[in-house]
Amino acid sequence: MAPLFRKIAFVTGANGISGNAIIEHLIRQPRSEWAKIIITSRSPLKNYWQDPRVEFVAIDFLKPHAEIVAAMAPSCFDVTHAFFTSYVHTDDFTQLPTYNVPLWENFLVALETVSGASLQRVCLQTGGKHYGAHLGPSPCPYREDMPRYDDKGENFYYKQEDFMFARQKNAAARGHQWHYSIIRPNGIIGFTPAKNGMSEAITMALYFLINRELGTNAPFPGNQFFYNCVDDCSSATGLADISVWAMSNEHTKDEAFNSVNGDTYVWRYFWPRIADYFGAKAIEPEDLKLSDESRGSSLKHCFKMGQWADDKREVWDRIVSKYGGDKAAFDAGTWGFFDWATGKNWPTVSSMSKARAYGYTRADDTYEVFIETFRTFENAGILPPHPRRHLENFRPAQTNGHANDA
Repeated sequence: MAPLFRKIAFVTGANGISGNAIIEHLIRQPRSEWAKIIITSRSPLKNYWQDPRVEFVAIDFLKPHAEIVAAMAPSCFDVTHAFFTSYVHTDDFTQLPTYNVPLWENFLVALETVSGASLQRVCLQTGGKHYGAHLGPSPCPYREDMPRYDDKGENFYYKQEDFMFARQKNAAARGHQWHYSIIRPNGIIGFTPAKNGMSEAITMALYFLINRELGTNAPFPGNQFFYNCVDDCSSATGLADISVWAMSNEHTKDEAFNSVNGDTYVWRYFWPRIADYFGAKAIEPEDLKLSDESRGSSLKHCFKMGQWADDKREVWDRIVSKYGGDKAAFDAGTWGFFDWATGKNWPTVSSMSKARAYGYTRADDTYEVFIETFRTFENAGILPPHPRRHLENFRPAQTNGHANDA
């Protein structure tokens, strides 16, 4: 009998939303499918996994090549499937290539050097910025076959892809034969045990809980256009699922796939639902109605979240002292990113049609994704325990006119 093919996973960015979710997904798969799961991040782990297949290696992919190879060699020599989710965030989008292009190039070169002929698949996670979502209006919904826009050399996703394409084209000459998957999420909603530059969920939780504590309304910080605009996002668990799916099937190799939940929402109706979970009172943008001429040119806000948060740390400390949670969670608020997320004057939704055509069937309800994410933060002690307000009026079921003692 031929021996079973042992898949060895290598997941970067273990402390981030995507990396954490992929690890959580892989440890739920049988050992017969994934024999070892090597994980890495620049900083020490903020979480741990009760799975003996998991092995942590501290690696900074911005270090010199020789140092990266030396760190990887003892553990990564037999890696078959590598998931790259490392990312350095700055709210100044023009600076993103400075950090993220070498991050990816150093990773890929070192991975080839260490893993040799064992390497089968490489997964590069990019995102909506591939379509120019961060710059202004582009044809929606975004589709994987859309031509690249004229990025003037600023889109680091293009540089990352082109480097990968060139390496793969010449891989055989270096004794390699591997294939890739490119996964493009929009805003990712999920748990992370460490700070993350683009976490909408923790930012919204902080905002609503602080407003509830102060007894103040919680207006939408963006503008009227986006408040009434259709939007979408990406579940971290769904992103992990499609990443492993794309990396595990023969017909999905060397393809790019969008990854969004599969539904859409309108902030006008979604914002109050999330506020209600925290017992806050949401209201619409108070005074920023845009003319047609001002749309699509720049971000517009009723107020900046960063400015709002300037004097709120003491309030958050008070909340934690009274109800629980982690005072350090305030530093995880991604105020600048949230200003971008809600201040756009253009839609930024993606199509899942290609993934569906290739046989991917998962869909996630966005409201449930947010609530499940909040509850995970609560279980981790980062947010205070939720009082489950909807149970306050619960009464035991009645049977034959008497309360059910069960």
